[in-house]
Amino acid sequence: MNYKTVKHQVSNAPTHMVGDGFRVANYIPGPKNYSQETSPFFLLDYNAPHQFPPTPHRKGVGSHPHRGFETVTVVFDGYVEHRDSSGGGGVIGPGDIQWMTAASGVLHDEFQTQEFSEKGGLQHMMQIWVNLPARHKMSAPKYQSITDAQINRYTIDDNGSMARVIAGELNGVKGAATTFTPVEMYDIRLVQDGEITINIPVSHNTMLLVTKGTVTINGSTRAAAKDFILFAHDNERISIKASEDSSVFVMAGEPLNEPIAAYGPFVMNTQQEIIQAIDDFNSGKFGRLD
Repeated sequence: MNYKTVKHQVSNAPTHMVGDGFRVANYIPGPKNYSQETSPFFLLDYNAPHQFPPTPHRKGVGSHPHRGFETVTVVFDGYVEHRDSSGGGGVIGPGDIQWMTAASGVLHDEFQTQEFSEKGGLQHMMQIWVNLPARHKMSAPKYQSITDAQINRYTIDDNGSMARVIAGELNGVKGAATTFTPVEMYDIRLVQDGEITINIPVSHNTMLLVTKGTVTINGSTRAAAKDFILFAHDNERISIKASEDSSVFVMAGEPLNEPIAAYGPFVMNTQQEIIQAIDDFNSGKFGRLD
């Protein structure tokens, strides 16, 4: 049986702080700069389980701009409060997803909730940047708040193994998110010895991150928590088997095959568009957060 070949494996990437509220390891573009090999996914920051002590100060990231892409925040543990200049916002907690389409430009901020900061607790989450195709980069911003209850499940076995289908489709179960290009996102939860085989088009860039436990990929590659796998474009099938209770986050998408010009919070196609984004931000065209 032919499986997608494991092309790269990154283990336990170093961590850094984003603002004062998110302790993350960066896997995309990562140490080897996979930005074209992972398109349309431009960034993956993973906040592995981290215990924050109580503090009266609400931790997070203050107001900042984005243009040209979407931010997807996935919460496993903890609480994040978001607001943006297009009117989107709210609180997401364990199991919830925040899908913000910055597109033509927004200001937004992201903080732990005041209650979480004051009590302290376990925080476990990730943020993904999904690049937009050139024809949609200047679309109107929008916001999708997807609660855990709104995410459809695919039952893998009778022992409790299941997959939350966030985007795309898995064996007839459709994802809750709307996307601009074909994208799959699955949060797969396997009990010990649980196993799933998934099929993803050969043309799609495909990757996964182990967020809990230890698994074996395609019968031969061992991957533990905080391991990132990027697959080659040779076959459609991927098998994942859990050595212990484990969770794996799978991402795949149709590559945009467009030039990338990026500067900080802006992801565009040309340097001139980056200059324009900076000018528009400085002139107040991204709106305001009171």
